[in-house]
Amino acid sequence: MAESRKIKLVKITHVYYKYPDIDKAVTFLKDFGFTEEKRVSDEKIYFRGYGTDPWVLCAIKSDKPEFGGAAFAVESEEDLQLAAETIPKASKIYELEDAPGGGKGVTFHDPVDGFPMHLVWGQTPVPMLDIPLPHEPVNYPTEKNRPAGKFQRFQKRPAPVHKLGHFGVRTTNFAKAYEFYCKHFNFIASDLIHDDKGIDRTVFYRLDKGDEPVDHHVFFFAEGGSYRVHHSSFETHDFDTQVLGHDWLREKGYKNCWGVGRHVLGSQIFDYWYDPFGFIMEHYVDGDLVTASEPTHHSQAGPGSLHVWGPAVPGEFLPAE
Repeated sequence: MAESRKIKLVKITHVYYKYPDIDKAVTFLKDFGFTEEKRVSDEKIYFRGYGTDPWVLCAIKSDKPEFGGAAFAVESEEDLQLAAETIPKASKIYELEDAPGGGKGVTFHDPVDGFPMHLVWGQTPVPMLDIPLPHEPVNYPTEKNRPAGKFQRFQKRPAPVHKLGHFGVRTTNFAKAYEFYCKHFNFIASDLIHDDKGIDRTVFYRLDKGDEPVDHHVFFFAEGGSYRVHHSSFETHDFDTQVLGHDWLREKGYKNCWGVGRHVLGSQIFDYWYDPFGFIMEHYVDGDLVTASEPTHHSQAGPGSLHVWGPAVPGEFLPAE
């Protein structure tokens, strides 16, 4: 029997977060490096990065803090229709009426834990923001690339967000979730992490775009006793920019979750922060790129599997429940 056609995802585009105090959320989001793009009302605000996506995060006023799901752009309107017709309990195609860049969408819910996922098509890209970003050559001990008299000088500021890179959740049934996302979408497992009994418990998914290099992962999930969104991760420009942003958030009094450090899987330099409502947001730089020809890598979970340098992994980063 021929394999059914998969819904072709092109990239991850944006996330939704719901906040009981949207003014406090807006202050944090701007300190984190987002740019307010469109204020529909005082209860719904869209934020962009400096890249070409029309928006990367939507903040919505709500009675309680809640993750509203992530969105992936699909290749064609036919992919949207395929999702509406083949994913159980998916919505019909709808217009993104008040969103910057327009477009159409379909919403479905994760089959294990019920959190929303969104698919979009037809968004209009925007010009990159013209903001100062360093591109200075680096001096090494035996290779001096910066001319004499050329100095490194930096401005204290938030680390400007470029794009949404990935998000992840804790699932209560790894095997069921893995089968669903592999069946319906062009995800490839970049890395599968197993426990001491050889049972896979964590996956890092990338997109299958053939020979085109893509980020090591755009979506991950790990099995645990209860569902929760783990974090959303946003790319910034370079290491200096990232650490300047780290200092900015620290000086503003926000709580650091973990970082700065270097991951093993994906290789990103990471910096995780709590927002005022307990959500984890990450700045990352220097992540790996792979193509569809890269095989899936398998490894066992352990103390050295998460990072090669940086602070010790805090217990709250990987809570059992």
